[in-house]
Amino acid sequence: MKFVILAALATVAVAAPGYGSAEDSSEEIPILRHEFVLEDDGRYNLDVETGNGIQVSQSGSPDGPEDSVVKAGFFSYTAPDGTPVYVKFVADENGYQPQSDVLPVAPVFPHEIPQFVLDQIAKAEQEDRDRSLEAPSGRYGSP
Repeated sequence: MKFVILAALATVAVAAPGYGSAEDSSEEIPILRHEFVLEDDGRYNLDVETGNGIQVSQSGSPDGPEDSVVKAGFFSYTAPDGTPVYVKFVADENGYQPQSDVLPVAPVFPHEIPQFVLDQIAKAEQEDRDRSLEAPSGRYGSP
């Protein structure tokens, strides 16, 4: 239970951008909605909405390997420059996998890899496999 709550708080903390210093404001932001449901089998749902437009929705279940928690959901907020940020995510045995228009994307590889290069890579891999099956070379002996 503590882990689930800690994970939910960590998700909210990750959603907070690391822009410069915070505004000097003592205004309290109201929490408009906070719903947390924990089922007996370990499944949970979390929904949070604040007065300044932050939204978090997350669900999880112990469906991963060795009953690890698999999570999915989204968070959204408005960046200081006014850009709306929406991040959808899945966290499972393959790690944290966010999807968003605001996240950087690797450039497309500039050209197709030629077939002779792929053939050479495959040949080198086969040679490595063949060598690993051979008996030890005896090059390294005991001193």
